[in-house]
Amino acid sequence: MNRSFDAIVIGGGQAGPFLAARLAAAGRQVALIERRHMGGTCVNDGCQPTKTLVASARVAWLARRAADFGVLTGPVRVDMAAVKARKDKVVLASRQGLDDWMGSTEGLTVLRGSAAFVSPHAVEVNGERLEGRQFFLNTGARPVVPDWAAQVPYLTNTSILELATLPKHLLIVGGSYIGLEFAQMYRRFGAEVTVLARGAQLAGKEDADISRTIREILEGEGIRVITEASCMAAERRGDGVAVSYRAGSATVEGSHLLLAVGRVPNVEDLALDRAGVALDAEGYIAVDERLTTNQPHIYALGDVNGRGAFTHTSYNDFEIVSQNLLDGADRKVSERVPAYGLYIDPPLGRAGMNEAEVRTSGRPALVAVRPMTRVSRANERAENLGFMKVFADAETRQILGVALLGIEGDEVMQSLLEAMAAGVTVDTIIGTMHVHPTVSELVPTLLADLQPLHQGISPPA
Repeated sequence: MNRSFDAIVIGGGQAGPFLAARLAAAGRQVALIERRHMGGTCVNDGCQPTKTLVASARVAWLARRAADFGVLTGPVRVDMAAVKARKDKVVLASRQGLDDWMGSTEGLTVLRGSAAFVSPHAVEVNGERLEGRQFFLNTGARPVVPDWAAQVPYLTNTSILELATLPKHLLIVGGSYIGLEFAQMYRRFGAEVTVLARGAQLAGKEDADISRTIREILEGEGIRVITEASCMAAERRGDGVAVSYRAGSATVEGSHLLLAVGRVPNVEDLALDRAGVALDAEGYIAVDERLTTNQPHIYALGDVNGRGAFTHTSYNDFEIVSQNLLDGADRKVSERVPAYGLYIDPPLGRAGMNEAEVRTSGRPALVAVRPMTRVSRANERAENLGFMKVFADAETRQILGVALLGIEGDEVMQSLLEAMAAGVTVDTIIGTMHVHPTVSELVPTLLADLQPLHQGISPPA
């Protein structure tokens, strides 16, 4: 027996459930298919569990620093089983909330299983054929496992969340955002940590001064960082693992190995060829500015389309598609300002262009840099590592990009992101009264220091 729907949503990540509910509320008969857990990477394997662990690690770090604030404590111990239980509780609550919401939504049918196209207008789930007028693909991505690591015990950002014990020495291959967050987290829990990065710097997409400061912060907490660690191989060594690099010229041993070297889209099981859906050169589902595939009735949202790898880009995809379909809007992916955070401590908030992109644009630009040691709030909390950096267009006086590496940098960045989206000039921000004592109050002072961006490196922090 076949069933027919107005819309079929495949994947319950950060776009799928919200889109399914919105379409159902508009009177459409909707099927939402999920083979694992509602909430996708963010709720189950990404943002929520990792930031819950980051919070526990921060408490341990602050407890060890108690004497710096005149507070006396005894020896600090971390109960990893309790840390994991707290994380699980937070994750399960969010997952259950989504399950309850989807299950109670009128006009929405939830199916558990893996969906594969059998034609451009039909998929099969658990042996049942479902026909649909429109399809919305939100199947996400998964960690890359390089061939050289496949024969040794390894962890990914998903499996490491199930650890209830502390690794003695955690080796992390990957010097980007996921790897760095786990590095600091587990160092603060008490593990020895070594990070091996293939590139010449950590967080390779960031400006050199940002990357350099990130490295200094992590090394300052006792994390060993090895860059230019190319040509890797791995082998079992006793109860642990040994990773060699630079064509075997150097080796480091550890008790556990975490792979954080990228992600690949979940497209294989969809049988997209039967629907005639095209992929791009990197294997993501190819979409246009309105997130439509080459089949006009099929859309791709979230990590699987390669247009963003964050919870907020996935949710924004939902907003773009739903408003275009239901509200008569004409929103496009290209209209959003790129933004994200790196949740080490202190965090990095990034929006808009980096320095290389500003220079490549060829436009006359301004730059201002201010160290966090000149921020009263940071000094009061004894957390004054990092700096603020802003780029602006010299002619329009609008902000081009921000990099705020410092206490509450991710939150402060948000206000500048909104100013960028609204086209607000730096002069408007400078002329606006800011509350004291906050981190944000230094933004007008920072912007008042804007100077021409010349060739060469930007001013030192």
